[in-house]
Order: sequence, then C-alpha cells, then structure tokens
Amino acid sequence: MARSGRLLALMQSLRRRRRPVSAATLAEELGISPRTVYRDIATLIAQGAPIEGEAGIGYVLRAGFFLPPLMFDAEETDALMLGLRLAAGRGDAALAEAAENALAKIAAVLPSPQQEAAEDSGLVVARHSGAGAPLTAIRQALREERKLRLSYSDKKASATERVVWPVLIGFFEASEVLAAWCELRSDFRHFRLDRIATATALPERMPRRRRVLLAEWRALQED
Repeated sequence: MARSGRLLALMQSLRRRRRPVSAATLAEELGISPRTVYRDIATLIAQGAPIEGEAGIGYVLRAGFFLPPLMFDAEETDALMLGLRLAAGRGDAALAEAAENALAKIAAVLPSPQQEAAEDSGLVVARHSGAGAPLTAIRQALREERKLRLSYSDKKASATERVVWPVLIGFFEASEVLAAWCELRSDFRHFRLDRIATATALPERMPRRRRVLLAEWRALQED
C-alpha cells in the first residue's frame, strides 16, 4: 500500500471509532507494524489532524474532523449513491429533493473517473409512491421528539385515533412502518404508513427521550 493510501486508511480507521484505539489494534487492521502506526500518527498530527493520545494508551480522532467526499473509493461511492437513491425513491418530496441535492454535491467534487462511474452506475432504485404528507409530519416529530397524532386504519379497515411517541421508520420492500410507543395501548406498536390517513406533530414533547425509547424497542426485538 502506498504511503498516502496508508495514511488515509489510518484516518478512516480512527474516524470509525469514538474511543481510543491502540496502535497494536490499528496495526493488525491495516496490516502494518505498530512502529509504522506510531510514525504515521506523528505525520498526521504534524499535518494538522486532530488526533489525541499516546503510545500505550491509544489514539482517538477528535469529533468534527471532515474528510472530503473526493477521498471516497469506488465501493464507498457506490454505497453513498445507492443510499441516496433509495432516499430519493422512497422518501417524501422534501427528503427526495434533499437526496438529489446531496447526490449532486457529492458528484461535483469527485475526481473525473469517479464522476463518470457515479453517473453510469448500474445501481438503480425504482421510484416508490411513498407515504407523502404523513411521512413529512412523522419525520418532523422524530426530529423534534414530539408526540404524534395519527388517524389510522388497521388491517380490518377499522379506523382509530392514536397519540404515539415516534421511535423510528423502517423501510421494507413492500411498505414503510412506523415504530412508536402508543399511549392507547401503553406499549410499542407498529403502524404501516400506507394505512395512516393523517399524521400531525403535536406541540407536546415526548415524556421520554427518543434514544431511550429506541434502546427499549431494540431490546424487545432481540428477545
């Protein structure tokens, strides 16, 4: 591996971690010696990389450091393009527009060969009708951690009114599903977005943080 590529790989390895990682772990991951890791860390620090730590303790990259998109390799570029195309194809109008804008920004800073590869990518996502206005309101409630009022029809077409605490939206092959704490049932419930007639983000904040609810919901899925 060329030195420039090795330095980039080292930065990426540090970037993936929130806690200090030892030189021995980095060396094993990158297929180099711990001594080379020490030298490369020193080089990166000298070039301005915000790396903290020392030998015997470990190293961590301070939050906020940004590597420009032009550093993405071919596989990473494919992953980004696929993810953004999924968002454009499955999201509401605002999310689709944001995904298209992000695609344009990334493509604009890629080197010419990667620009061509991105534009001619064989990874295509079919457009989906999406959930329209309900999805927009649900995303707002998720982002602001607010309660959500739903007009919902179950699989028997029985209409109900629910006030829920939104946890996440799952995008599956045939449908989108909202996972939420339901005040009516005092438990977690799943609501298909195509059965939601209306969704309104309420002024009231959720009594519990969404990250706490998400952890509890995930624990239930593992049981």
